[in-house]
Amino acid sequence: MSMAEGRALRADARRNRARILEAAEAVFAAQGVSASTEDVARRAGVGIGTVFRHFPTKESLVEEVFLGRVRMLADKAAALSEADAGTAFFRFFAYAVEQAATQNAYADVLAEAAATGGTGGEEGAAPSAVGRELAAALAELLARAQRAGAVRADMGVAELVALLIGASRAAEHVGPEVRRHTLDIVFDGLRPHE
Repeated sequence: MSMAEGRALRADARRNRARILEAAEAVFAAQGVSASTEDVARRAGVGIGTVFRHFPTKESLVEEVFLGRVRMLADKAAALSEADAGTAFFRFFAYAVEQAATQNAYADVLAEAAATGGTGGEEGAAPSAVGRELAAALAELLARAQRAGAVRADMGVAELVALLIGASRAAEHVGPEVRRHTLDIVFDGLRPHE
């Protein structure tokens, strides 16, 4: 195989991966994370083997979709002024809880990040790439909101992840009105108090 063919294959693999993630986002949004990987492959226009070459397990695909959303929100937050950082933080928190209310696998991704991402989870657990990246994105969102004075200074990523997991798990069992009111209470506790 020539060097040009190798580059073309890598570029093709990158395009396939992007198509799979785009398809997974759409399929999971429409059907929930219980949707099959076959549905994702069909929507992406690739074979199931291609999906599993990029994502060895369904859980790794779900994690990558969720992490993509976190990256997008972190990028948006980074582009905002410091004055808007608090708004971005609270929007992300509400978004994560709302997603978990309908797709509880996202709460599982947060729990995995807590266990392996250096956020105070299980001792001795090997850090996963997803856990580390999620923890880093959350740390950036939190730090910007704290610098803006929108979030109390004594809160760390471990506490943020714990609150996200708790609120996400609770959201699976309550209606939208209770969920919104609960978030108002949590947000009040996250804000600095004189």
